[in-house]
Amino acid sequence: MLITHIEIYRFSIKMHPFVIATGTMFYAQNVFIRVYTNQGFYGVGECSAFPMIVGETQDTCLAMAKDFAALWKGKDPLDIPARMQELHDFTAGNATIKSAFDMALYDIAAKAENQPLYRFLGGARRTIETDITVGIAAAGEMAAKAAHFIEMGATKLKIKLGKNAAQDINRVKAIRQSVGEAPVIRIDANQGWDFEDAATALKGMEPYNIQFCEQPMRKWNDHRLAELRRATAIKIMADESCFDHHDAGRLAAAEACDYINIKFSKSGGILEALKIHELSKKAGIPCMIGGMLESRIALSAKLHFAYACSGIVFHDMDTCMLGHLEDPCEGGIRFSGFLLDIEDTPGIGADANEAFLQKCEKIVI
Repeated sequence: MLITHIEIYRFSIKMHPFVIATGTMFYAQNVFIRVYTNQGFYGVGECSAFPMIVGETQDTCLAMAKDFAALWKGKDPLDIPARMQELHDFTAGNATIKSAFDMALYDIAAKAENQPLYRFLGGARRTIETDITVGIAAAGEMAAKAAHFIEMGATKLKIKLGKNAAQDINRVKAIRQSVGEAPVIRIDANQGWDFEDAATALKGMEPYNIQFCEQPMRKWNDHRLAELRRATAIKIMADESCFDHHDAGRLAAAEACDYINIKFSKSGGILEALKIHELSKKAGIPCMIGGMLESRIALSAKLHFAYACSGIVFHDMDTCMLGHLEDPCEGGIRFSGFLLDIEDTPGIGADANEAFLQKCEKIVI
């Protein structure tokens, strides 16, 4: 099997403004690709650029995608390690756009075996429930939003924090008072605090039954992450501190975190995400599958990954529920409230809507 050509799309999705500690997103800066083969079928991939976290924009992803596509023409898509190594040899970093190319290869590989991706990866179906994210706002507004999600049937809330430690404590207090003791509350500071503020905030939130705190400090403060972990009863999850399996190994050796958040846009795709999962599992560190602002296309690939990886015990898979005003996906993941499911079709089981693609800038290599 050989790659014949690749289609690249500027896959912009309108959305309500989404606020986290490091910035505000007004639309999902996504890229969609189709990798075609001489066997009559293609693989799909999608990535979502989040420049304040990964340093990539939609424009940089599109530029790199053209170079990546040229590297792969005439090559075997089933040799996934070799194809991804070509991208790594060509450029350091750029994990976001690499993840779209990686995803397309896994879609092809599973289709070639006539299997859904999770089964190709050796997994099995299980019940998966996503959390739902409450963006940063005034305490009362966040509490009202959280209560609304609980009324909709959510049982797990992810609260964005990291602007101001004292105000963040008040935000969490207001939310807990609003929703009661039953719902799970996990928090995400998105690197917003320094060590002192993180210690203050987490100690102040201990009475409110917090499941874990995701990425309390900037990744350059990783040398103090273990110290922070010892200073609070709240569990620590590494996100921006862990891009690849080398980071996972470093964090595990330092006993710096309780959990790790795996995202394709950080790892460069499924191949590296599998390595992070395996290393974390051996180290006794449970993981979460998370994301940026992907549509149901990439979200479908993440569900397959979660089915295949027993060490994924937390699921932050609400990306397309966070204010997307358009759904550009055909097939793919289905929501029943906050429970996720997908058809047993070959590959990822999702594709882009052709009418939506007609509105997108298109490049063919």
